[in-house]
Amino acid sequence: MKSTLAKVIEAKSQMLLGNTRSALSVNLPQKDIELIQRKKELLAKRSAEIVKCHTNAQIIGKNEVDGKLHLNYLVHYQYLIRQNKNLYVEEQCEERKAIFTFNKLISDEEVPKEPEKQYKPIEYEVSGEDTRNFKYNRLAAVQYAERWWNDYNPKYKKFTDNCTNFISQCLHAGGAPMWGYPNRGKGWWMQNNNWSYSWSVANALRLYLSNSKQGLQAKEVSSPTELILGDVICYDFEGDGRYNHNTIVVAKDIAGYPLVNAQTQNSRMRYWSYYDSTAYTPNIKYKFFHITNN
Repeated sequence: MKSTLAKVIEAKSQMLLGNTRSALSVNLPQKDIELIQRKKELLAKRSAEIVKCHTNAQIIGKNEVDGKLHLNYLVHYQYLIRQNKNLYVEEQCEERKAIFTFNKLISDEEVPKEPEKQYKPIEYEVSGEDTRNFKYNRLAAVQYAERWWNDYNPKYKKFTDNCTNFISQCLHAGGAPMWGYPNRGKGWWMQNNNWSYSWSVANALRLYLSNSKQGLQAKEVSSPTELILGDVICYDFEGDGRYNHNTIVVAKDIAGYPLVNAQTQNSRMRYWSYYDSTAYTPNIKYKFFHITNN
């Protein structure tokens, strides 16, 4: 079974490198094939290509259900990408479940994350608190994003859907001050094993960045090319007005477009549009926030 999984993972790598013949010997799920095709389309659009692909998988759980063996495993992809004369490494981790019957692989899919809780829109009013002036340290925010993109800082609570918690930690590492405790519907904070909605919920952080006039503040811009390192992108995958993912800009490609780090599906130096994500839909909407100083 381990050897079968290894063949599946290797087949995906070979398809990304353009070696379709090697992948024909493995019956890849149609969803995976479509995702690989989208990634290749995105790379071609950017005049980029994957020149090397390294993968590492680790089985994290197994159980038998109705005579079928279920294996949960983590897979870590590393792509060496060339864009004209520039090289950089993109990384991505995901949890998957493979199902076997009589040692034959019958299913291999990404494990879906629990839907993020939704809350009613909140009016973020300025309180009478004395929020210190601060200068946003973009380098510190990016360094934090690089250090923890595929790990979890024990100083903070970890959530099943951890994307916004991770981005908030990055912003705080850059010097953005917490305020509003203990009111969960006001300000931006995590302390004493409690937290504001804006700290941990994607749509609440988007609303906060749109309205905050103290502490952490941002200016919405119209294009991803206007963002710089340490800025934030918010994603509404379904286009229904409820934003459900956030990323932080950690680099720019040679065309001036952001490369981002994120968690939940842990990613590093990923192209900002998420066209190669399982969450992508044609209805996707974005908001681009440039973090400002007080």
